[in-house]
Amino acid sequence: MKTILKDYHQRLVEHPVYQALDSLDAVRAFMEYHVYAVWDFMSLLKSLQTKITNTNVPWVPSIYSPDLVRMINEIVLAEESDLDQNGNPCSHFELYLKAMEEIGANTSMILDFCKNPNYLQPIPKGIKDFVEHNLQTAKHGQTEEVAASFFFGREKILPEIFEKIVEVIKTHSLDCPTLIYYFERHIELDGDEHGPMAEKCLSELCQNDPVKTLRAQHAGVLALRYRERLWDYALNHIQTLSIKSTSHRLI
Repeated sequence: MKTILKDYHQRLVEHPVYQALDSLDAVRAFMEYHVYAVWDFMSLLKSLQTKITNTNVPWVPSIYSPDLVRMINEIVLAEESDLDQNGNPCSHFELYLKAMEEIGANTSMILDFCKNPNYLQPIPKGIKDFVEHNLQTAKHGQTEEVAASFFFGREKILPEIFEKIVEVIKTHSLDCPTLIYYFERHIELDGDEHGPMAEKCLSELCQNDPVKTLRAQHAGVLALRYRERLWDYALNHIQTLSIKSTSHRLI
């Protein structure tokens, strides 16, 4: 299972969608897909916060170590109320929406979705499958499965993915400063802090239990597989737009 995890990780790092982000039109199209991953990330994180830190009323002490409780709360603090490039409190989801608005990407679909996030039917299949899987994991997964999706599918791989995207955007001198800030902030946070925290969290939850470890690894593989499908759909969307644009210029 470890080998499969590494294989899927590498496939995502080398996915061709990043090289396709060579124009603002392509970046807009990509963001309209990727924003759902930005959104449902918080459901995975909030699931962990609920399971590990105890958010119920009346409150009782967590069954987990204070170190683990603190790690989760620190990640929530940064993701839900970080500072934007101007020093103003802002969730990372809201920051991403600002980045979309800055370059004219369509935010109407994701904003309409947020009004009723339990109704997935209107969104495209590639996005729907991805979101549905992550919501099911967040709602019904064992704690180690949620933590594995969070670590393998997000915190471990995102710095490498975002570095690839930033490199392409800067190479083509695309004017999207808020998006670059968003990616670079996650490269810094996830690479230096949240990634190691999420790994330590998963390790403590599994406690070398072979059943929990296997369950976590399987959840990690599924998280990466659904991410790959999302990237495939995003790439196909970008390529379709490119073909239409070329055809229009030829007419």
